[in-house]
Amino acid sequence: MGNPKAFLTINRKEAGYRPRHERISDYGEVEQTLNTEDRLLQASRCMDCGVPFCQYGCPLGNKMPEWQDLIYKGNWKGAAHSLQSTNDFPEFTGRVCPAPCEKTCVLAIDDSPVTIRENEAAVMEHAYSEGYMKPELPNTRTGKKVAVIGSGPAGMAVANQLNKKGHLVTVYEKDTSIGGLLRYGIPDFKLNKNVVQRRVDLMKEEGIEFVVNTEIGKDIKGKDIVKNYDAVCIAIGSQVPRNLDIEGRELEGVHYAMEYLKMQNKIVAKESITDDEFINAKGKNVLVIGGGDTGSDCIGTANRQGAANIMQIEILTKPKELKDIENRWPVPFPVYLKTSSSHLEGCERKWSLHTKRFIGENGKLTGVEVVEVEWQKDSSGKFIMNEVGEPKILKIDLVFLALGFVNPIQEGFLEEMEIIMNERKNIHTDNTRKTNIDKIFAAGDCVSGQSLVVTSIASGRETAHHIDEFLRK
Repeated sequence: MGNPKAFLTINRKEAGYRPRHERISDYGEVEQTLNTEDRLLQASRCMDCGVPFCQYGCPLGNKMPEWQDLIYKGNWKGAAHSLQSTNDFPEFTGRVCPAPCEKTCVLAIDDSPVTIRENEAAVMEHAYSEGYMKPELPNTRTGKKVAVIGSGPAGMAVANQLNKKGHLVTVYEKDTSIGGLLRYGIPDFKLNKNVVQRRVDLMKEEGIEFVVNTEIGKDIKGKDIVKNYDAVCIAIGSQVPRNLDIEGRELEGVHYAMEYLKMQNKIVAKESITDDEFINAKGKNVLVIGGGDTGSDCIGTANRQGAANIMQIEILTKPKELKDIENRWPVPFPVYLKTSSSHLEGCERKWSLHTKRFIGENGKLTGVEVVEVEWQKDSSGKFIMNEVGEPKILKIDLVFLALGFVNPIQEGFLEEMEIIMNERKNIHTDNTRKTNIDKIFAAGDCVSGQSLVVTSIASGRETAHHIDEFLRK
């Protein structure tokens, strides 16, 4: 370590966000960046603990103390190499990861963890800008061919790892561009799509083939894919959204969150959309149902479209602030109140509200009936929801359902190949990530259920390891 006592004299310093009045007028990334001198100082705060709890918190097992020290010493190339030894895409996680590493950093005990996530993004920006990110082709090719179905973070990680092992990899994507959730789910103001594209371009130069506008099980029969490749990996994510099946669900103006986010991402990318796809929040009273990141992304998008009012409601009780949670360290994923940049741009937030019905006139949404609830334990210890007081009607023109996702799409490849599902309709695999069909493996959210970009990358890396072992046998 260059400065083992830096954490005593240097305070945590975050880059912060661009001014609100500036950022809500565009879709540029909201986070700012620190200058290089400040970034070196932030990296110096890492204590190189005897037990690196940050690694325990990270699903990828990133070697934080190692590359923090390399940053502090100005060795950006070494830091990028260290990062990519455990994480295929640090430039993505450095922008959108909830940073469980920071929750488990020893300095989090004093609410001032090392700025690990921001440091990670900075390392990769230096690596790209200084020319360290060059194609690295495998020395030899095995001749084995692998098809990866789905190009989200899990599929991209599988492809990247297997290509490095010398296998010939083809990635099939049903949409127009590569990236899956990274491309169409996360707004540009959090993850600029040029960041995704430059990595895709690098992977192409390294020998990976990407085929877009092609849905396996529809455009190409699943049996043909299995016949033509030595191994197949399913990485289609968890794409079936959780519905709110109540009165008025069919009204015009009630949408799934991902319909909205995908539409806006296409517009920003100058992709064509149909009139039926277009959703405009300008001048409207917007209600976002669901308190997670997807709901927050809808808020940020509606603000940029010029919504008149935005409200976000959650059926659960309001969580505590992170600093108010007892025994929170070293819990990597504590439940706490998260306030995003989108919330700060303008939004009313309410908790313990249950949505009873959607109200409309002439087929169009005009209001939403909600009622306050409280949660109590029954005799078995299970939480039961009870309504409190009288229902209220909110004047609402547009609703986004941000209630998460339940399972992968069953129609198409999964049905054709008769892939066995578990009780939650996710793909069942053995401990080598193989399905019930020989040669077919699965990775990411289609196996685990809805998760994070970082856990999807970790799943992809592990699955690629098992596929490589299978092919070499």
